[in-house]
Amino acid sequence: MTLPDTMSGVVLTGHGGPETLQVRDNLPVPIPGPNDVIVHVGAAGVNNTDINTRLAWYSKGDVENADATWSGKPLEFPRIQGADVCGQIVAVGAKVAVSRIGERVLIEPCIRFADGVEQTPPWYFGSECDGGFAQYTRVDTRHAYAITSDLTDIELASFPCSYSTAENMLTRANVRAGETVLVTGASGGVGSAAVQLACARGAKVIAVTSHAKMETLLDLGAERTLPRDADLGSELGAGSVDVVIDLVAGPNWAGLLDVLRVGGRYAVAGAIGGPMVELDVRTLYLKDLSFFGCTVLEPEVFGNLVGRIERCEIKPLVAEVFDLKNIKAAQVAFGDKGYIGKIVLKVSRT
Repeated sequence: MTLPDTMSGVVLTGHGGPETLQVRDNLPVPIPGPNDVIVHVGAAGVNNTDINTRLAWYSKGDVENADATWSGKPLEFPRIQGADVCGQIVAVGAKVAVSRIGERVLIEPCIRFADGVEQTPPWYFGSECDGGFAQYTRVDTRHAYAITSDLTDIELASFPCSYSTAENMLTRANVRAGETVLVTGASGGVGSAAVQLACARGAKVIAVTSHAKMETLLDLGAERTLPRDADLGSELGAGSVDVVIDLVAGPNWAGLLDVLRVGGRYAVAGAIGGPMVELDVRTLYLKDLSFFGCTVLEPEVFGNLVGRIERCEIKPLVAEVFDLKNIKAAQVAFGDKGYIGKIVLKVSRT
């Protein structure tokens, strides 16, 4: 197909509140480099990284000049955000097989290859490069995974970021069948994904969430749920958990280590309860615990995730759908956390 010269989309113009998000109808359609594909976006999910990057939450210094992205690279404005993308390949670069045109794809959000070179550290789609909050987006062909599924674009767009993050945590922690896994923040996008993916591995899952969301998590496969304010030691007993999948951190963090068994594993990819915690180092070494900070995806993770989707081992959890032009309302709804699963933006293909 012949691509238009311009497209509609949303650009982030600076760090701050929702007012920094602008809907524009005159954005240039990206041109593929030799190793790139152009994807006509059908839907794109909303996730914590979008909000955190906009707010400069990742920065440890002057947010205007320093490391205001997850990788430590200063953000360049304007930026098209959006890491969760489902769409169709409509154009390819000179070194990419023409047969890829027409493929339905999910885009891997952890970008190791961009602009023809390997990026170290990897980029995040929609952060260090433009993402999917627009009608068209560009990505290296190695990060566009063909998928065969009866699910809609909106349903598929709920998977890439949250489910790959969860699968990466489980992979890094080497979760095995029969093990007991405690998941904090279990009703969010990554947490609910971790519940499903751990169950798919044959693990026994304990989900920490609000009272209102417990029944849904049991339906997803959790064997037990606990409220957020539970005393984990009293409820579970010391040394009762093989793996903790943590997305919360915060003031109750030490209790997570208390319930880990000797030789247990702790994986973290979020700190919505607060990033500063207090660690008694004796707990770490006397219990022979292993800690895993999980951001960069292991090479096999996204392909494994696509396989699980195609085999229907996991299901999408779409909480609400907004048109792309209503992104501000979508991000407000995202911040309210009154849902389970993902909020997804529908992108017009006209």
